Amino acid sequence: MMVETLEQVDLCILPLNTSCMSTLVSPKATLIKTLLYCITLLTVMLNLLVVISISHFRQLHTTTNVFLLSLAVSDLLMGLAVMPTEIIFLQSCWFLGKITCALLLLLSFTLTSSSVGSMVLISVDRYVAICVPLHYSSMITTNRAKICVSLCWMCSVTYSFIILKDRLYQDMSNPCPQECTIFMSSISGVVDFIVTFFGPVTVIIVLYMRVFVVAVSQARVMRSQIVAVKSRTETVVVKKSEMRAARTLGIVLLVFIVCLCPYYCPFLAGEDTTDDGSSAQIWLFYCNSTLNPLIYAFFYPWFRKAIKIIVSLQIMQPGSCDTKII
Repeated sequence: MMVETLEQVDLCILPLNTSCMSTLVSPKATLIKTLLYCITLLTVMLNLLVVISISHFRQLHTTTNVFLLSLAVSDLLMGLAVMPTEIIFLQSCWFLGKITCALLLLLSFTLTSSSVGSMVLISVDRYVAICVPLHYSSMITTNRAKICVSLCWMCSVTYSFIILKDRLYQDMSNPCPQECTIFMSSISGVVDFIVTFFGPVTVIIVLYMRVFVVAVSQARVMRSQIVAVKSRTETVVVKKSEMRAARTLGIVLLVFIVCLCPYYCPFLAGEDTTDDGSSAQIWLFYCNSTLNPLIYAFFYPWFRKAIKIIVSLQIMQPGSCDTKII
């Protein structure tokens, strides 16, 4: 047993060419890496456009867009830091050191938690806007939205550090420096499943079921109205706008749930959750960061208009921040 341990340690010595048994590069692996690089580049470009659009144009400084901005920042960092690193070391060895590995794992869990938190905040925002519209402007203010987003990110960092603390400590003592994996225990897996999947998804589904019921009832009332005064007509227009926003964000939330479910399938099957960056389930969740801005491009006219202004460099002109987007 001692001999096997010593041989394992010898195989992990960094200077040896035979110390790291990487998978041979095949044409299929090269094609997969190329595709993942294209997805990563698209993720960075699209989410950067979302961040620039919401940050630059004053007309887009709304409470709902504060939550969208938080989600876009999380997706942007995922495309800038996590996804490229995972591609580089896909089917190969880790040579950036244990500290870098620990930081990458911590960043990955933090961004995942912040994305989940942003989705929950978006659901709450749409619930208040549709179900209690008269109190929306007083309950959901821009300052409160910013405070909620800040708390979301702080809680994500704290949660990630707590759940990874013991495992990262064990990885730091791992004699093999070319491994960057984390195996979550059953207890940690249960906690992570409840905090980042079951709990948030339950809240999202319950809130949007309520939104759907209210939306259907309002649609029936609107169809039954024959004559409306001008003030009432304006109210109906606002409600239609809120409905369209709820529909678009509902699609975002649905895609998020679909991308996240396969990651937790092994846990639901009684297996340990392994985060090694090489499984299709993890990359499906990463691709959610690419799909979100694509949904905005299809359903949000203001995003398409903002893209045209940014790409044509009209954003560099004085007073472009006051451009009418909506």
